[in-house]
Amino acid sequence: MGGMSLWHWIIVALVILVLFGRGKISEMMGDFGKGVTSFKKGLAEGDETNKPAAQIPPPAAPAPAPTPAPQAEAAPAPERSDNP
Repeated sequence: MGGMSLWHWIIVALVILVLFGRGKISEMMGDFGKGVTSFKKGLAEGDETNKPAAQIPPPAAPAPAPTPAPQAEAAPAPERSDNP
């Protein structure tokens, strides 16, 4: 009781065919097919325009200039004496 059987759908299809006629239904289906084709074409064109022409990596940030480390004054080396 909850759903429609195959016979119900056949009767509904025959009523629609009688009301609209065969020519009107085929015309509507043709328009529907053209609409679907146009929609798919629009999606394909949208995908092409959204893609960048070439993948160019972003420019690398310049490295900061090295700062000179403060130099400690070296202690003078002890003098070597060869005399014992």
